[in-house]
Amino acid sequence: MGRTLSFNNGNELLSGTIVEAEAYVGVKDRAAHSYGGRRSQANEGLYRPGGSLYIYSQRQYFFFDVACQAEGEPQGVLIRAIDPLTGIDTMIKNRNGKTGPLLTNGPGKMMQAFGITSRKWDLARLEDSPFDIDINHKRKIEKITALPRVGINQSDPKWAKKKLRFIVAGNPYVSDIKKKDVKKITDLFDKILKIV
Repeated sequence: MGRTLSFNNGNELLSGTIVEAEAYVGVKDRAAHSYGGRRSQANEGLYRPGGSLYIYSQRQYFFFDVACQAEGEPQGVLIRAIDPLTGIDTMIKNRNGKTGPLLTNGPGKMMQAFGITSRKWDLARLEDSPFDIDINHKRKIEKITALPRVGINQSDPKWAKKKLRFIVAGNPYVSDIKKKDVKKITDLFDKILKIV
């Protein structure tokens, strides 16, 4: 939390502060793609050494996950949301005019804002990709809150309730907040953009 995730699209740097992430703790985690030791070409990124990218898709959306353990131990962190810093005009264009929190308040929205339309960088090492997570600088964070993960199957209440989703409390770019609250924040951002 508080680190900058960036993507260099070849023309400019698109970036934002990480404000939401979820942990997936491997073969014992019923919500993990590697639960029970499942391993396939589709989830191979999780089995790579820490720092390897696991980019996967669901429907037309792409998701950014980083392996975080030794090779063969399939644990990862899904970056769910960023608070945009640079390349915002390009992100708005990539998101078909969406502004404010709707720009990057979810993992699919974030990747769409970056202009990611394929799994091209799946399995790449973070340092060998156009992505970067700045571990040398951190934005000051008042409070990090742990919550249950989003969209986890309730058939296993133990894993559905585990607090493995981490958010920057109060940040408007956190996903899964009430639509009326997103509308208020988005309207405020639109007013600010008109003034600037």
